[in-house]
Amino acid sequence: MTESASVVLIRRRGAPVQKVGGPVPDDAQLALGAELRRRRRERGLTLVELAGQAQISHPFLSQLERGLARPSMLTLARLAAALDTTQVDLMLAADTRDHDAATDAGAQVVRAGEGLRLPRGLAGRGAQAGSSRLLVRDRAAFYPQEFQEVHTEFGPYFEHVEDEWVYVVAGSIVVDLAEGGLARLAEGDGLYYTGGTPHRWRVVDCPRARLIVVKAAGRQADSVAGIAAGPDERP
Repeated sequence: MTESASVVLIRRRGAPVQKVGGPVPDDAQLALGAELRRRRRERGLTLVELAGQAQISHPFLSQLERGLARPSMLTLARLAAALDTTQVDLMLAADTRDHDAATDAGAQVVRAGEGLRLPRGLAGRGAQAGSSRLLVRDRAAFYPQEFQEVHTEFGPYFEHVEDEWVYVVAGSIVVDLAEGGLARLAEGDGLYYTGGTPHRWRVVDCPRARLIVVKAAGRQADSVAGIAAGPDERP
């Protein structure tokens, strides 16, 4: 499996429960799993059918739906495309925390440590590394995310109909825009590209880069181009 490990509960008659394999599923995982199940059933898909379209195993999809695993951003993009929705829609459904009072006044406050956080993918030796955190709680005109990026090699291209803007808070990256060429971004640099532009990036000259990525709102499903199934999943 390519994403975070789940919890297995082992019980003998008269014996206490033992936890093996990781932390107890949190509310966000359970809410995301419930939303995946709801959308799958709404589209009349079986676990096997959806798993095949998303290029994951159906036992792993079952774990996701039960909140026993957390998907990477790449897996979430595959699932969103198969369910004709977006990563952001699924992430919003998984944000179950109480909203700040300012939300009721038309403003949204997302505190440090809040916002749904998902792994970016896997590090080269199999350890999860990097993350993406959604910085808005509800429907909006645009969707900012904080990326902690660590991958030094390119993953598959991503492509979606919404325009997007990338700003480097710390570190440096190289962005590959396919026919648009390569763009090197250092701390303080920003890059805007229109919807439909294939894109991917990697960290250069540093162990980690911190990015703010802002995607315009849209209702079309995300697209992930050129994906080969494998254990090293990263945008």
